[in-house]
Formats: sequence, C-alpha cells, structure tokens
Amino acid sequence: MLLAAYFSHVTFSTELGSLLKSLKCCVTDTPSQRVQFLLGTEDGDEEHIPHDLFTELDEICLRDGEDAEWRETARWLKFEEDVEDGGERWSKPYVATLSLHSLFELRSCITNGTVMLDMRASSLEEIADMVLDQQEVAVQLEDDVRKKVKEALLKQHHHQNQKKLANRIPIVRSFADIGKRQSETNCIDKNGIHLPLFSLSAGQMIPPQSQPLTTEGKNDVSRENSAVDFSKIDLHFMKKIPPGAEASNVLVGELEFLDRPIVAFVRLSPAVLLNGLAEVPITTRFLFILLGPLGKGPQYHEIGRSIATLMTDEVFHDVAYKAKDRNDLIAGIDEFLDQVTVLPPGEWDPSIRIEPPKNVPSQEKRKIPAVPNGELAETEEHGGHGGPELQRTGRLFGGLVLDVKRKAPHFLSDFTDALSLQCLASFLFLYCACMSPVITFGGLLGEATEGRISAIESLFGASMTGIAYSLFAGQPLTILGSTGPVLVFEKILFKFCKYLDYISSLTRYFSFSFQDCIEKKGEFVGSACGPHGPYVPDVLFWSIVLFFSTVAMSAFLKEFKTSRYFPTKVRAIISDFAVFITIFTMVLVDYVLGVPSPKLKVPNVFKPTRDDRGWFINPLGPNPWWTCVITVVPALLCTILIFMDQQITAVIINRKEHKLKKGCGYHLDLFIVGVMLGVCSLMGLPWFVAATVLSISHVNSLKLESECSAPGEQPKFLGIREQRVTGLMIFLLMGCSVFMTSVLKFIPMPVLYGVFLYMGASSLRGIQFFDRLRLFGMPAKHQPDFIYLRHVPLRKVHLFTIIQLSCLVLLWVIKTSRAAIVFPMMVLALVFIRKLLDFIFTKRDLSWLDDLMPESKKKKLEDAEREVSFTIYYLNRTLTVNKHLDDPSTVNITDEMSKGSFGNTWNSKTDLNSKRF
Repeated sequence: MLLAAYFSHVTFSTELGSLLKSLKCCVTDTPSQRVQFLLGTEDGDEEHIPHDLFTELDEICLRDGEDAEWRETARWLKFEEDVEDGGERWSKPYVATLSLHSLFELRSCITNGTVMLDMRASSLEEIADMVLDQQEVAVQLEDDVRKKVKEALLKQHHHQNQKKLANRIPIVRSFADIGKRQSETNCIDKNGIHLPLFSLSAGQMIPPQSQPLTTEGKNDVSRENSAVDFSKIDLHFMKKIPPGAEASNVLVGELEFLDRPIVAFVRLSPAVLLNGLAEVPITTRFLFILLGPLGKGPQYHEIGRSIATLMTDEVFHDVAYKAKDRNDLIAGIDEFLDQVTVLPPGEWDPSIRIEPPKNVPSQEKRKIPAVPNGELAETEEHGGHGGPELQRTGRLFGGLVLDVKRKAPHFLSDFTDALSLQCLASFLFLYCACMSPVITFGGLLGEATEGRISAIESLFGASMTGIAYSLFAGQPLTILGSTGPVLVFEKILFKFCKYLDYISSLTRYFSFSFQDCIEKKGEFVGSACGPHGPYVPDVLFWSIVLFFSTVAMSAFLKEFKTSRYFPTKVRAIISDFAVFITIFTMVLVDYVLGVPSPKLKVPNVFKPTRDDRGWFINPLGPNPWWTCVITVVPALLCTILIFMDQQITAVIINRKEHKLKKGCGYHLDLFIVGVMLGVCSLMGLPWFVAATVLSISHVNSLKLESECSAPGEQPKFLGIREQRVTGLMIFLLMGCSVFMTSVLKFIPMPVLYGVFLYMGASSLRGIQFFDRLRLFGMPAKHQPDFIYLRHVPLRKVHLFTIIQLSCLVLLWVIKTSRAAIVFPMMVLALVFIRKLLDFIFTKRDLSWLDDLMPESKKKKLEDAEREVSFTIYYLNRTLTVNKHLDDPSTVNITDEMSKGSFGNTWNSKTDLNSKRF
C-alpha cells in the first residue's frame, strides 16, 4: 500500500506538472508572469543556483596599425563605478541611469544575436571559437575577418587597479621574502577560492597559463595549470566581494574591419576562472560580447552599461541564471522595462550622478505572483509577540522550564562569542553609563530615606543583582539599573509610611529645637552660617560647557563611522569607543584647566551609610505582626510596576528587528529579578529592574554589520552579538568601584549628565511617537515620507499622538501629586487604554500606527493551502486571458515589441534559436 500511495503521489505530481506546463504554453503570458513562473520553479542543478555577481565592462577600439588592448571602463558590484576621464581614479558609486533607447537596443541584441546557454568551455580561446562558430550559422564570416575577431577577443585586458598597484610591487615582494618557500603556497580568500602561488624565487610569479581554473564542488578552484599574480589584484576591493560571487564580463568595442555587429550572450556551465579577464580572480559565469564597425562607440558603450546594470538587477540576475532559452531572457528584459521609470529630458540632467540610497527597496513583490483578486500573495504576520516563548504550556512552571532548556545549549557560546574588540568598547561605554545613574539615584534615594539607602547600598545592590542576572538570565543583553518608576515608588512608599507614623513627632522635635535656639538668643557663627552661606566658586558656565561638549562630541564620534576620513577599521573603532573617548577627553580637559567643577562622589569605605544599620534587615523589626498583612497592598502595586517595567524592556530588546538567534526567556528573566528583589529587600538595598535606555544602548553597541558591503551600499545589519560577558564585567567592575575612588573622583558630574542626555537622545531615534510629535505644525509638503502617512489620514495620526501624550502627562501629574501611591496602577491602566483604542481606530490604522493586539485565535496557514492557491491561480488565468487581451489598459510589452520593426536594426535574420550546450 505504501508503494501504491507513493506511485499515486508521483503520478499526481507528474500530471499536475504537465497541466501547469500546458497551461503555461497555451496562455499568453505577460513578461512579469513568465518571469515569476520561471523563478518559482525549482531546479535541482547547482549550476542554475543564483550567486552574487561582479560585473565588469571592458572596451576596445581596434584600428589598423594600432596595438590596442581591452581597457576596463566601469564595474558593478551593486552600483556603478566608472573610470574617470583622467583615467587615474574610480568615480564614487552611483545609481546607474540608462537611456530607454539603449535598453531597446539591448533587447534587439538578445533577440537577434547569439545566445549560448550552459556552454562548456575551459578557456577564453574555446569560448571565442564556439561563439564565432555559432555566429557563422547566421552570417558567414570570411576567414581573415574571423581570425581578426578572434585575435581581438584574445587581446590583453588592462584593469584600472594595475596603475595604482604598480608602485606596490616592491612591498608585495618584501612580504614574499618574509614567507618565501620553495614549495607551493596556498592562499584562501574570503570567497573560499584556493589561490596558490608558485614561487621560483622571491617575488617572481609564474606567468598565467592559457588553461583556466574550473570550479570543483562549491566554488573551489583547481589550480593545476595556472597561478594568480597577486601583484595585479586589488586586495582591498576583493574584501568587498561577497563569498561565492561570480563574474559577469561585458566586452564591447569597435573593430575597423567589421561591417556588421557581432553579438553574443554566453552563460558558462560550469563557471571558469579566466586569468586576466576580470579585475578580481573569481570564476566567470556570463559573457556579453558586442563588436561592431567604427563610429558607434558611444552607442556600444551604453548597450554595455545596460546589460551590466541588468545583471545587477535582483530579478533579471535570477532570470539569467535560470533561463532555459532566449525567450526567457527577453521576458526578463521586458519585465525590467515594465518596472523602469522614465525621467523627462527637460526636467533632469542625465549627467547628474544619483547617490545610492541608504535603504534599497525589496524586490520580492516582482518575484511573487499575484493572487486572482490582484493582491500580493504574502502571508500576514502578527505583531511579533506570538513566539513560542509566550505560548501557554498548561503545566506548572512550564514556561520557566522551557526557557532554561532553550538557553542552556547557548550558555558556553555566550562567553566565547564575547571575544571581540566590540565587546570591550561596549563594556567601557556601558560601565560609565551605568555607574553614574546608580550613584546619582542612590544619592537621591539617600536624601529621600534619610540616609537609610544611599550610594554605597546602590553600588552593592546593583553589582550583586547585575552579576546574578548576567550569569543566569534568559536575555543577558538587558541591563538592570535604577529606573525612574521604581525610584518614584520607593520614595512614595517611604514618604507614605513616614507621614502615617513619624510626622507629628518630627514636627514636635524641630519646633522644640528652634524654640530653644530663640530663647537662648543664638547667633550665626562662621562663614557657613552667614547670610550668604559658604563660598562656592561660580562654575555654572564651565559645567554648561562640559555638558554640551560631551553631548556634541559623543554624537560626532558615534557618527564618525559614516564619515569619509580614515580607513574603515579606524572609523569603526572610533565609533565603538565614542563615549569612552569623550569621557576621557573631557576629564583630561577639566583636570588641565583646574576649574573646581562638581565631581562624582563615590564612597571610600565599604560599609552601610548609617551606623545604626547592618547588611541584614529584620523583615518585621519593631513593627507588629499585622503589618505583614497590610503590606500586601503596596506589594501588589510594586509587583505590577516591576512586571511592567521588566517585561516592556524585554519585549523591546527581543523584537524581531534585532535578529536575535539564541532565543529569549521572559519567565527566566522575571524569576531572576524576583529572587534578587527578595535578597535586596532582606539586605536593605534598593531594587533594580530592567533599564530601558541602558538596555537599548547596550544592544546598539553590539550591532553586527556586514564587512563586505559593495561600494556605495550601506552595510547590512546582521544581528546582535549575543553574549553575557559585557553585562557581567560591567557589574563586576561596578562592585570594585569602591576601591577605585582615586580615579573616579576626577570625573565631573556635568560630563556624566551629558552622557545621560546623549543616551536618551540616541534612544529616541527611530521611535515613532517622537517622529509623530515632530509632525505638529509641519506643513504636509515638508513632512518626511513615513510609511504610516501613506496609509493613515493625518488627523488620525495626530489624534493617536495626542492620546499618547495625554497619558504621559497624566502619569507625570499623578507622580507629583499626593495620589502618587497609585502610580503603578496608572501604568497598568495604559494596557486597557491601548485596548480601548480599538473602538476609536480601525484595525488597519492601528497596524500602521502601532503593533496589533495579540488575537486569541491563531490563523491556520499551511503550505498545502499556498500550493493549492498557486495552482488555482494558473487555472483561473486560462479563464481570464481573453478578457485581458481585449482590455486596452493591459499592455504586453513583449507582444508590442514584436509588432514593431525596431529589432531588425541589428540582424536581418530573426529566426535564430538559442543554443544550449
């Protein structure tokens, strides 16, 4: 029965495939539909799997009596770079702008020229012979012309980097002297290509052989018959090329002895390494050859730019790899023409080079077919809070157990992944950023609690809690600290208790003291008790200078990574250590000038602030037993506040935009925080929970970006360096700060306040609420192109912002009033206010303005449904094809081009078939 089921499944799949193939043939496809169908098919052949492409444009102009050579004039990795007119330098990368006429001419070249797919050749000479043999099928070439064309194709290629590398050859040879060996020396570049060197003596390379390197396995290159001369290779540019990339060579030029163009598009299978053809030693997959008579050099150049630009297009690039025949390539060009935007000649100067955009739009919608109703066939994603970490298990402590199981396999890698200079920079930056608020908030808490909990208790509590959290938490990227809401609640709770019990006795005590002083006719003694108080230097202006200088210098150095000065690695190091460099510089300037600015105060001795308390506090103390029952109410309020503070920060850190790979642990995080809160309470230490700003700054300092980004392309965000060491070292050193007072006492407080402002301002970047606040009073024509402004009316955007701002003001008013004890309840009330917004705004508006609330029912989406809908889509197309053909608004560019006579300009014979080898 199993065999019967298997063969029935195979038969059904075969019939379905035949049905789709027959439908494809009988339906008049638009270019987009044909391209989407081609890209949707799976080809098991590894040779048709798309790779990244490096495209190079070489040109030649051969006249009688001249010894010409191929010269590199442009290159593409993502954006176009041209050799400037002086021939001494590359231009800045820019977005290629093409003339519509050159695209039509390129289409004509592919339509009427030679198309050779999956050619098997091992050298440029073989490729030239096979191209000319195929060319003679259409147009007979004389023997001498064929010989000259072949000689022209085999001419030497001169690359732009050879000029600037000529002066480096002695340096290359000096390195060869250091590591010279008589045996073979293997060098593996980033692309996984083995590039060995045969050294006869120091600095001497074997000349390139005629036999190229062919691919073996996955992009490994055998070098039995050739060698690579590294003195002619720009190693710096090689680092920009992604691993596994292949080359696409475009050869265009004018030959005096030709009377008609020779056009060929070649796809090699397998790809081969043709020495000296490309600027970099990577295997060549595609060649486009256009040789024609004199007088049309600029025209050939623009056609070469057009095909090179198409090869960098994400969709045509895939079409070129998967094309089965000439018609697939033409469909790819037509699909590209469907997507292009034409600029009026009177409103744009074509000589202006367009800067590469910071964010390139996704082209996935061009690859995915539309469902029958015309909407894009894409799955709807939830708000990002429906991961397995928050799913109900139905077991006691089930979530906590799953968090431990999820994080345990990564525990060792959490320490080994920290072996990076970036982690050192993050540690130094966050130590300074965490140290100051702990001491500052400790001082404020000491004033509020009459010294019962002050700076030394804050340092000890932060160190102990942070070390435990960094070692055992589910998300060690979260930084614990003294947060505003918790500090406010602690002050409110202390004042509330003091107001109930001690206010009368304190008032009576102070009134008696002042009465005794008046009766005894006391007088002010000493300068400190005088009407003007003790002498204090006027350091306000210098403090302001330090404050704003810290903010400006931190922002400047952090953005230095995108500047144009210094090499990339130097800029990256300066950017990573921006805050540390700023603090060190400001401390040095303050010390040299000698202005007595207020300094950071750190306890000198490790002992409680008050002598009447120890490191362990009796939970009951002198209070009666029934006070334990009463404390349930403030405990419930504190639980709400801590839960909200901790989990909101955890959700922000664990959001999918950060591309975290090791998972998270909401239950484990809250468990560790709860345990440490109990320990801190027994020891009389302040409470520490997740600090949002510090945690975001920690994550931002550990961002990973691609190193081999193409020229002009912004580095791609790869994720976060997930590890435990930075947090562990921050709080470990914080605990040792008591013994570092001789150094820390030189840090001015305005510098630390400047770091606070910089951290707060940098964390506001990209927050939608802050962006929407800036829209008030801004004319519509000057508003940024935010995505939600395209889909939501402006009045609703302002209404949503006003509601958020009102809630923020209400929280502040409650915090400063006598009703401050209910502050945690108001924080919890924000959840219900958010739920009430569903009655004011539509679900669609909220999807753009805010994450959707998690729904109780899950959507069941299966792969089988997608396959069925995809099949139904092609079945429905057969029913609607006549309607599309009769609709004048539907234009098939392939049919329109075939009706014209434009394609006859390149070749009179249009019935040539592409050849596959």
